[in-house]
Amino acid sequence: MVLYDLLNCNLPESAGLSILNPVIYITSIMCYDVNAQLESQLKRAMRDADEHAIREIKEKLVRETDLPLFHVTGFQHPKMFIYTSESPNYPVVSQWGLVPFWAKDKKDIWNKTLNARGETMFSKSSYKSSAKDKRCIICIDGFYEHHHHGKETVPYYISRKDGHPISLAGLWNEWTDPETGEMLNTFSIVTTEGNPMMAEIHNNPKLKGPRMPVILPDELEDAWLEPYRDELDQKRLEELLQPYPEAELKAYTVAKLRGKNAIGNQPEATDYFEYDDVKVEY
Repeated sequence: MVLYDLLNCNLPESAGLSILNPVIYITSIMCYDVNAQLESQLKRAMRDADEHAIREIKEKLVRETDLPLFHVTGFQHPKMFIYTSESPNYPVVSQWGLVPFWAKDKKDIWNKTLNARGETMFSKSSYKSSAKDKRCIICIDGFYEHHHHGKETVPYYISRKDGHPISLAGLWNEWTDPETGEMLNTFSIVTTEGNPMMAEIHNNPKLKGPRMPVILPDELEDAWLEPYRDELDQKRLEELLQPYPEAELKAYTVAKLRGKNAIGNQPEATDYFEYDDVKVEY
């Protein structure tokens, strides 16, 4: 087992494991643990209510993913559904951890590209090509974040108050392994400054400030997938990278997601769990 130092990925003892290979990674990048169920992942596909297409997805495409995902970390590089400008309403199977076109080996990069800072995505070499031409949406039920309380970290589960799926802004890319010829579709979740609620929860002292994933309001989802033509379009896209209003989100504490008592990828991962001297819900 290879062990690396972790800045803020908040992994359970078994996390950092790829789906097949037991490796724990170190990185200076923050990461998010998510809960993604099939119905939420099909949010955009369901908009057209094409029963034949939905049945085809459930019968054929789902088997290519790692769904259902009650609790998974990006370091496990799960296979999930994303929606792209090329396929805005029909999901594409993609693996978490963007591999840019210039990478020689995915293992050297995709643990560092789980998240893309929205403020620098148009300038960083790993993301700038995708920021212009390959943006995507990842629909999930909610995500987990850890709060530092003394020497402990307490996990919270965050979701929309109305119970609707969360649409995350993402970047994607197709990469061909130069040795095997294998084609991989991979993605990164775009992050922005945390809202006031996240500022309280995501209080890691090692970070300069709180972060959160970019959550797209329902009415602005399509705008994220619109073509990039010039700097005016870049400005328009950057205006979408706003902290999601805390009034529309809820958060509550859950049981440990890491260590020997970690629940793992089980439905109980989102169950309410109370801790002493900690605010249990927002």
